[in-house]
Formats: sequence, C-alpha cells, structure tokens
Amino acid sequence: MRLAVVVQRYGAEIIGGSEYLCRLIAERLAGRHEVDVLTTCARDDATWKNSYPEGDDRIRGVTVRRFANDRTRDPAAFNEYSDWIHRHPHSADDETEWLKQQGPWSPGLQSYLEQHHRDYDALIFFNCLYAPTVRGLRVDPARSILVPAAHDQPAIRLDLYRGVFSLPAGIAYTTAVERGFLKRAFSIRARAEETVGCGVDFPPSHLHERSHPDQPSSPLSARGAVFRRRHRLYGPIALHGGRIDPGKGCEELLDYFNSYAEADGDTSLVLMGLKLMPIPNALHVRFAGMLSETERLEALEAATVVVAPSPFESLSLPALESFAVGTPVLANARSDVIVDHCQRSNAGLYYAGRDEFVACLRLLIRDDDLRNAMGRQGRAYIRANYRWDIVLGKYDRLIASLPTSRPGGRHPRSGRRRGQKTA
Repeated sequence: MRLAVVVQRYGAEIIGGSEYLCRLIAERLAGRHEVDVLTTCARDDATWKNSYPEGDDRIRGVTVRRFANDRTRDPAAFNEYSDWIHRHPHSADDETEWLKQQGPWSPGLQSYLEQHHRDYDALIFFNCLYAPTVRGLRVDPARSILVPAAHDQPAIRLDLYRGVFSLPAGIAYTTAVERGFLKRAFSIRARAEETVGCGVDFPPSHLHERSHPDQPSSPLSARGAVFRRRHRLYGPIALHGGRIDPGKGCEELLDYFNSYAEADGDTSLVLMGLKLMPIPNALHVRFAGMLSETERLEALEAATVVVAPSPFESLSLPALESFAVGTPVLANARSDVIVDHCQRSNAGLYYAGRDEFVACLRLLIRDDDLRNAMGRQGRAYIRANYRWDIVLGKYDRLIASLPTSRPGGRHPRSGRRRGQKTA
C-alpha cells in the first residue's frame, strides 16, 4: 500500500504532541507500507516560520515532502483574535480567518493533495485542529483516516470543526476518553473506527519481563543509574517530561512541589524537555533539558515517580512510557485521559489539589511495595494494550476498510529535491 500521512510539522527533533505521535506511527507503518509524510517547512509551532528547506527529505526510512507556509503567526494578534471569536457572534469567513491566523497555512501542501491524492491508497491526517487536516480532508474523504488527537477546548467548538468529524471514512482515536467525547459532541459518520493509541517500546532491560510479568521491579539504586550519575541525583526523584509550560500545568506543579519539599526535603523535582517558562533557582528543582529518546527512557526509569501535571491530554505518551519502565504516575485529576490510564492500569494516582498532591507524592515516595506493585501493573497494561503489533494491526484494519482501487497508477512526482538526509 502507498500511504500519505499529513501533519502540520514533522522532524526527528520534535518531541511531544501529535507530531511526535505521527512520527512514531509513520516510521512503523513504513516497515510494511510505502509512506510519504506531507507537511510544512515549519519547526516552531508558535510562529510556523519556514525553517526546513522546501522539497523532499528522508528521515528514518520515511519520505518527507515539505511545503512552504505563506504566512507566519503573530502569537499576540492570534490570541486577541481567538478571544474575540470565542466571545462574540461571527461568520464562517471569520472562522476561516481564524484558521489562517492559527496556522500553518500552506497553499502548496493543499495543491499537492488535490493533484496527487489518487496516487495513494489512503490519506492519514494527524490532529483535527490545523488547516492541513481541516482543508485536506475535503479532498478525498472516502479514502481518508483521521487521527484527531482531540480534547475538549474552546477552539474545537467552532462551527468549522463540525464538518471535520463527519468527513473521514476512518477514525483512529487515541483513547477511549477521546472517542467518547467526540461521539457525544459531533456527528461521526466513519465506516470504520478504532481506539488505537500508540505503540510503546519496552527498554531492553525490561524485555525479559514479558515472560515473567510478576517479577518485582529492580531496586531503586539500580534503576536509571546512568541518568542519576550524569545529573548527580542521589535521592528520590519526581520527574516531569514534556514541555515546561504554564499551559501544561507546570506553574501549579512547582507551587505544589514547594509545599511538599518544605516537609520532605529529600526529593528532587527534575524537569526534562523544552523550557517555555522560568524555572526557579531552588535546591530541590533540577532542569535536565532536552534529551535524546534513549536518555528520556533512562530518566523515566530513574524516576521514583513521574508527575503528569497537564490538565489537557489526548494520549500522554510520557505516562505510557513510564508504565512501560515500571514507574508509577501521579496525574492531574483534571486530565480525564491520564486519570483513565491510571484507573485502567492500577499504576498511578491522581490529585485534585495541593493537599492531595502532597499526600499522594509522599505515599508513592515512601511505600516501596506500592511502587513495585504499580510497576508490575503498569507494564502489564502496556503489554495488553500498547504493543506495536496491536497498534499496527488496528491501522491495517482501518486501511483495509477503505476503497481498494487506486484510480491513477502514476507515481507522485518527486518535486524539488535539495538532497537527502537521515536524522
């Protein structure tokens, strides 16, 4: 099969969000299908500035076709326009302008889809909010699959999104929570639906546990030893991985952790990922920065507890990766998705305020038996639901549900080529 995967931005260095989910899926699908990723030249999702060269690229076995954006986003102007559109009566043209201002806006990508969609057996669109999906789904909805990566937020209530969910022939939901929300809020007409999620890799040190699922986790001193030595971390670790951003609940996390640290000073809060807010200069707070995929898994394994403070998530791969390495999760109770993961796996706790945060973190730090039990349950949850063979099988069923004939046998033109590279 020849597949086109459409996403707003794409790159090996883009970690987190629907773009990271898209890359993981595209790389695995490329092992059994011919995959083209159609995307923009943007690296930064704050401005959508063209950073990558336009044309063809090769990243980890996947052909990537990039198209320039014809405008950048002014975050302040867009936020002001968003505030207005959510509070006042407006027209369909106003919503189209909102979509343009949100970005990315790439006429070249849309034109390529319109000219070449028949050269593909299926079109798979990641993230329902952005223009490449909103406009691209209209091109060939009968052979399109949508991966919404959606959660309840003001933007998704705009009228322009009503048609988005009624168009595709297939929908790949990331979680049961997302599926329930979208089916309550929108008219879904897809002929095939799957709750898919994403595959999660077990680190080599945990592969043998497939045969011995009841084996207790390794001692804390042996877990993530390389990460601990590199960052000079010697006591318990509460780890947050992802964007360090007020919108991800990080201001509240720092505030709540200060309350915990006043009474329990032996634990470090370690923040890894892209820093988008100031981090206080405190002995109990450490910034690990942007890490490679191998180092991220080492950090998750080194952690005593992984904290997931974001109130809005569509999947939360860091939580699933934490389960895979046997580290329990402490989640924000406002995140229906992560709370659902914790309840289904019995591998995490969740807090609804400062006092619950402190009490739950203290329990998880101090109770070795509880952590070991949660570690076993988390790994079992991943084995049962998020192995790659399970996830790819669901994608194959969605693809098989689409019309099988490809009207044009013509191979897509390669377009401008500025060299190839492997990231």
